[in-house]
Formats: sequence, structure tokens, C-alpha cells
Amino acid sequence: MKAAFYTLAGTALFVAQTLHAAPLRVAADPVPHAEILEYVKTIDPKLDLKIIEMSSGGINPNELLASGEVDANYFQHLPYLKDQEKALGKTFSVAAAVHIEPLGLYSHKVKSLAALPEGASIAVPNNAPNLSRSLWLLQKNGLLKLKSVGDAASTLVTPADISDNPKKLKIIQIESPQIPRALDDVDAAIINGNYALEAGLVPAKDALALESADHNPYANLLVTTPERLKDPRIAELAKDLTSPQVAEFIRKNYNGSVIPVEGLKHD
Repeated sequence: MKAAFYTLAGTALFVAQTLHAAPLRVAADPVPHAEILEYVKTIDPKLDLKIIEMSSGGINPNELLASGEVDANYFQHLPYLKDQEKALGKTFSVAAAVHIEPLGLYSHKVKSLAALPEGASIAVPNNAPNLSRSLWLLQKNGLLKLKSVGDAASTLVTPADISDNPKKLKIIQIESPQIPRALDDVDAAIINGNYALEAGLVPAKDALALESADHNPYANLLVTTPERLKDPRIAELAKDLTSPQVAEFIRKNYNGSVIPVEGLKHD
């Protein structure tokens, strides 16, 4: 019995040593997430970090996390994560809230919201959290009214919740990564910050309307599994991502298009 116990204990120790000898695998969108992680590697070289960049419209990073192919991911906000947990039947854990990418309304055809014509086509993300977020942004900027009382942080809405649409806007739902490519085919489009940056847009300058970062419930998160949350490497990466050095890197490199959570006003 003792021999069996020592064998099991030795196996567990070997597995633990192997786990901590391996790189910490983090799936991330190329911009800005992977760029921020690359900076983390320069300020914390002892953290053996393997960054796995996710191409637009590719494999779901949450599926990779659930299957054990990565140890964490960094690309999503909490409402999207909660929606994913329901869709995948999985439970994930938030290790850190890092930055805000304000959602923006962009156009290649008009220069202002007032110039949007009657019947204008507006492309919006087709996933429930960002669709809702888009409709709240349109209401905030006076382009439509919603039946629902509440706010973007607590109330999911759909086009069925529109009570007043004075410009008769046509809401066209498209997969988030594809929306920048649709800009020439619609009058305007609401684009997530990371996809806007990847497309060469500068949200702080190019957006006709932009979410406020203060009291914004859509902070991008470092996400892992409940089991891996105990991994000290995850804790170290979370500490790095929320450090003053990373906050300053974000401010200097993204000029208000990506905003560190540090220093923001919260509800």
C-alpha cells in the first residue's frame, strides 16, 4: 500500500513539475491583446508566455480553453463570456479585467450622424451581447429609442425592442470580425474596438459615435478555468496585465482607442 501511495504521489509531483515547466499558453486577438501580451513578455521575461494569436472568424478561444488546448484567453468582455458559458455548457473564471475597447459607429459614406439618410443601413454584431450593446449606443446618440428600461450593463435588447426609429434605420446583423469588410456595403457600421484597430481605423478619431469608457461593463478580461485559476503563472500574468507599466503602455500606444481599466470610474 505504501509503495502504491508513493507511486501516486511521485506521479502527481511529476505532472505538477511538467505543468510548470511548460509555457503558459494564452489565446488572444492580434490587436491589441497579443500586442499587450508581447509587451508583458518584455517586462516579465521569467514568465514563459506562449501567445497564440486568433485569426478573425477562426476557432473559438473559449472552446480551446475548455478542451485544455490553451491555459487562458484574453479577448472578451463579461457579457460575452456569460453568453459563451451558456452556449458551451462550461464554467470559466475571470483572472483580471484589463482594458476597455469602446464600441464605435463608423462610416465610409457620411461624416456625421446627422448626415445618415432615412433608411440608412447599419451593420451591427450578430452575437447577443454586442448586438444589445450596439442598440444602446444608437439610442444614446439619438438615432432610435428602445422599449426597455435599464441600461447596457444589465439589460439585453434586440431589434424587437426598438420602439421608435425616426430615420427608419435598417439593422443588419453580421458576424463581428466581418463587419469592417462590410463598411463599403452599408451606410454605417458598429464595430468592436479590436476589429476596428485591425482594419486600420482609429476609434478615438474615426468613430462618428463612441462608447464612454467610464462605467463601462465591457472590460476585456483574462479568462481561464476554475482549476487553472490556482496556477501561480495565471496570477502572475493577471498582476502584470493590471500593472501601472501595462496601463501606461496602453495609453501611449493606443491614444484613447484602448483604455486601461486602471483609473476609470466604475459603478
